[in-house]
This record gives sequence, structure tokens and C-alpha cells, in this order.
Amino acid sequence: MPLSRRRFLATSTAAAAAVGLPPGLRAEFIEPRRRSARPYLDLALRTARWIGRSAQEVGPALRYPADPLKPDSVGLDLYNGMPGVVTFHAALFAATGDVAWLTAAKRGADYLIDQIEAGSDQLGAGLYTGLAGLGYTLAAVESVGGGDRYGAALQRANERLAGMARTVGDGVEWSDSNDIISGTAGIGLYLLETARHWKDPNLTELAARAGRRLLATAEPAEGGRMWFPAASFRRNYPNFSHGTSGVGYFLATLHQVTQDPAFLAGALDAARYLDRIATRRAGATTIFHQSGGGEGRFYLSWCHGPVGTARLFFRLHQITGQPAWRDWVDSLTRGVFESGVPEQRTEGYWNNISQCCGHVGIGQYCIDLARYHRTEATRSIQARIVADLTRRATDDDQGLRWTQAENRTQPENLVAQTGFMQGAAGVGTFFLQLDALERGEAWRLPLPDTPFVG
Repeated sequence: MPLSRRRFLATSTAAAAAVGLPPGLRAEFIEPRRRSARPYLDLALRTARWIGRSAQEVGPALRYPADPLKPDSVGLDLYNGMPGVVTFHAALFAATGDVAWLTAAKRGADYLIDQIEAGSDQLGAGLYTGLAGLGYTLAAVESVGGGDRYGAALQRANERLAGMARTVGDGVEWSDSNDIISGTAGIGLYLLETARHWKDPNLTELAARAGRRLLATAEPAEGGRMWFPAASFRRNYPNFSHGTSGVGYFLATLHQVTQDPAFLAGALDAARYLDRIATRRAGATTIFHQSGGGEGRFYLSWCHGPVGTARLFFRLHQITGQPAWRDWVDSLTRGVFESGVPEQRTEGYWNNISQCCGHVGIGQYCIDLARYHRTEATRSIQARIVADLTRRATDDDQGLRWTQAENRTQPENLVAQTGFMQGAAGVGTFFLQLDALERGEAWRLPLPDTPFVG
């Protein structure tokens, strides 16, 4: 039964405050049988309960469909597929110490290893679509104590990823895609992270060659440089997941590691271009969704909104210390906070609660900001997002899940999903991050595309 159909208890706000929950959180979450010193962990565990009901045994391994109503919808991508479930289970073990979650993470990772080593035709190279995302997942399992098997499989995956790179001039690429989701920028960020973890200069050099390829694919625009998603797809999505801000973020991060001024110059040119195309209203900044009819539409979350785009400017502030870049972060943040979300929907903020496009992406951004620059506005919107998430959830003896429209252009296509960027694993991970924040603990499993580590 959807939580939005239930009544609040008259005392819900006071009771919520008593157990550390934000005002407005549904009374059902604070009944005596559910009270705990770690309420966000409880939400994550109940989310995991729903995901676990769809588990499929494949010998000693486990696999999970993206849509439990479609048992064959098992994907190997970090975006929609089961890698997000595996990393969520690894994070649950890190948060609880309960070996049942480590076992679940290992059994899921075992299925992924089998698919990698069988040469599954689903495997590309991308961070959210292929081997780079699988590498992140194996690293997560290894890092929480999974054992040498997962580190060894990770190194084999890295070797395969390196072997898939194709030389173009003085650079490399894995496809004609430039972006974070499937392309050179996202793969490059993964290479930098895994190079740091394994202290492997060869992977750093491969990332640098990826950066040189992106410098070659840049196009002069508005006094700076911009990138299309791919050579074969020339519609401009200027924000993080498919566009200039994501590429610029990778180049800035690459400069941070290599100190090569060419990469910083590319990142600064990306920022210069975004500055010229930005829309500003009363100190708030947003950047349009896409060219070809979407110039008046503004997304708000990770994929095409300020939540993702702010990462470039935060990184530039880390590198240069210049206040102007922090001002950019603040103005992009105001663009989100003053929009009326999560209660108010706009064309660029539809019936979606997930990490990529909706509530949880913005909530995660609040957590990220809270670790560096917590304000009353940050606390307020974070609390409202949690409250709205609980109102939208379906809560019964199967566990917690969220039915949503993944795509703005298909509002009628409603589904409850298990994955990370568009499903329950991503929501559960958000709850675990809130639990870590409340306890003053660092987050142990940051994604390769975030500057907010700590």
C-alpha cells in the first residue's frame, strides 16, 4: 500500500525529532517496533529486503533483475543493472558488520565475474554501461573485506579494459563517445581512481591519453570549448552526464593528478563555455537541458542539472582556491534550492525519485555539501526530500520500493526498479550515506565521478 495513502499521526513531527528523523517523516517509520538509534539504516535495510526478494540463484552465485516483474531483465551496467545492487550490499556490510550482507555482495560479484570472464556480449567499456563500472563494483567488494578473489578479478578486468582502448593520434578512446555515462571521460575517471588504489602509473598514463583524446575532440564555442556526447551524436547536452561539464570535470581531475597544464586549460575552457550559456536569475544559475528544442527546459539533478554540473566548479575551486569557483557552486546550488523541489514538479523534474534524475540525486548533493559547507538550507531540503521519499514509497511486508517514471518523455511507463541510478539500490545507498553523515563517518565507497570524498 503506498505510504501517500496513509495518515500522519498527530505527533509525527515530535516523535521523528526524538529519534533523529527530519520533521515530516511518516509516522509509520517511527512505530515502536521500528524505532532505532539509526533510523536511516533501518530504511536502507527495508529497501534491501525488497531487492532481495527478486534474487535468482545461479549455482553458488546470485543475480538480480532490474525489474522484478521481468525476471530476465538482468543487466551488467552500473546505471540500471545489478552492479548497483552488489555495491549496495557491500555498503550494508560496511555499515552493519553483518556478514550476511558481505555474503550477498560476494555472491552477486561472483555472477559478475562469471559474465566478465565468459566475454558477455553486454559488456562495453563505460563507467555506467560496462567494464569500468564493473571494476568499481569489484573494488567495492574487495575493499570491504571480500577477499583476494575480487581484487584479482578487478585487475583482470582492468587489463581487459586497457586492451579495449584504441589509439587515435596521441590519445586513446573506447568508442566515439566523450561522456561520463559510457564514454572516454567516465572511463578516464575510473582509471584515475583504480590507478590510485593499486598505485599503477600505467593506468594513470592511460587516463592521460584519454584526456589528450578529449582535448582533440573539443570544439571551440562561446569563447571556450565544448563537447558533444559523441562524434556520431551532435545534440548538445551541456551538463554533467553527457556533456561539457562532465568532460571538463574529468580534465580538471586529470590535471589534479598529473599537473599537466593542458588539462587544466581544457577544464577552464569548459567552464568558460558554460558561463556564457548559463541562465541567471536573482543569484541562481541553471544551464539548459539540450539543444534542438530543450533550451528552455532545466533539469535539476545529477544527469543534466546543477547537482552534476557543480562538480566541475567545485573541483576548480579545489585546484585553484579562487573564490569565484565556489561562488559558481553556490549559485548552482541556489538554482536547485529555489526551484520548489521536491514538492513542486517542473518539466525538467518529473515523477522520478532516483540518483540520476530525481530526489535522491539532489539529496545526495545535500550530503556532499554538508560535509564541506552545511547550511540551514541544506538541512531543510534534505529533510524534505527524505519526507517526500517516504510518502512516495510502497511499504509492506515485501519491503520498501519506489514506482517511478524513469524517462521524462514516457510518463506512463511506471516501474519499481532495483538498480543504482534508477532504482532502490540507489535510494538505499542514499539512506546509508545519511546514516554515515549522522554518525560523523566518512563514506567508504565513493564513485569515481565525485569530488566529494570524506
